[in-house]
Amino acid sequence: MIDRLVCADGGNPDPTTTHGKDAEKAKAIELSGWDYPKHLAGRLFAIVVHGDAEGIRGVRHALSDWLTSMQLESAGKTAELERYIGYWKPYANSHCDLDEDTTVQEEVRVAAQTLASAVKLKRSSRLGSTSPKIQPLRQK
Repeated sequence: MIDRLVCADGGNPDPTTTHGKDAEKAKAIELSGWDYPKHLAGRLFAIVVHGDAEGIRGVRHALSDWLTSMQLESAGKTAELERYIGYWKPYANSHCDLDEDTTVQEEVRVAAQTLASAVKLKRSSRLGSTSPKIQPLRQK
């Protein structure tokens, strides 16, 4: 998914120039300097991370940092969620823990609703960009 978003954001504008997946040709095109258009800049996102052991906070932060570095914008605090489900229990039946955790299910719904509401507000011009219109000093 991450690779696909990087491409959607402004990777090689003409995939036919690499004649498939020719890494050397792709590198040469990138190093020759193409315009990286940031197609996803200003789009809103929500993140839901769950796990059964350590690391969920770091994963959520890493995903949020990565998306905001691509100039996407968080839909809000309730649109970013990290939760443990079946903490240190066997993975084989962790789906049962998720099925039983109706609170987490509701929090995921709230994250989705937050994103949907923010998108509606942005489309109606009632939610401005949270990012300043400043060109980054370091272009990708």
